[in-house]
Amino acid sequence: MKDNFLKGFFKENPLFTMLLGCCPALAVTTTVENAIGMTLAFTFVVVLSNLFISLININEKIKELIQPVRIAVYIVIIATLVTVVEMLMEAYFPSLYSSLGVFISLITVNCIVLGRAEAYASKNKPLNSIVDGLSMGLGYGMAIIMIAFLREVLGAGSITIWGSAKLSLIPVFNFLRIEPISFFVSSPGAFLVLGLILGVIQAINNKKVLKNKNKRQSKKEVK
Repeated sequence: MKDNFLKGFFKENPLFTMLLGCCPALAVTTTVENAIGMTLAFTFVVVLSNLFISLININEKIKELIQPVRIAVYIVIIATLVTVVEMLMEAYFPSLYSSLGVFISLITVNCIVLGRAEAYASKNKPLNSIVDGLSMGLGYGMAIIMIAFLREVLGAGSITIWGSAKLSLIPVFNFLRIEPISFFVSSPGAFLVLGLILGVIQAINNKKVLKNKNKRQSKKEVK
């Protein structure tokens, strides 16, 4: 259960290891608030869709019945959950709803959600499917919040956590005698930040591989 939960953060992070969901990750990460909002919406959808799809596939008769049209059934379930999220967000968080815009609706066709439904939830028990959904949702959220944090700090000199909870870093920039670079809150800036993060992750992985290789060689020499 622990490994099932942690996989989405590191080994199978949807964005950093599989490069899935790049479009919303680059489009909505202009502020940390947007990233947090997308994380909550995305996690809600992926967890509940995993649960419902797992419950459907537990019953062998229903599973056999929907097999020819299972993808369409999964999309209907996901679309329904996305509609619920949209309605709730529009009612209670209208400004966030406006900021995220069409990317909330696009969760319906997000390859991560449909991929977990087909690859995991349809083949596993409800509890495991819920944990898998939490893992992927929060892992993806961690990734986009990290991107949003770097983009907003470097591009606007601030951190917008939620609503009026905003931290200005302009005094720090003034002390260092530098200015925020608006390039980072633009579309090319999003690609640059993602590329830098992926580069750091790859460098760390390469270092680990080299370290393990050296350890194996040392053991062989000792023998």
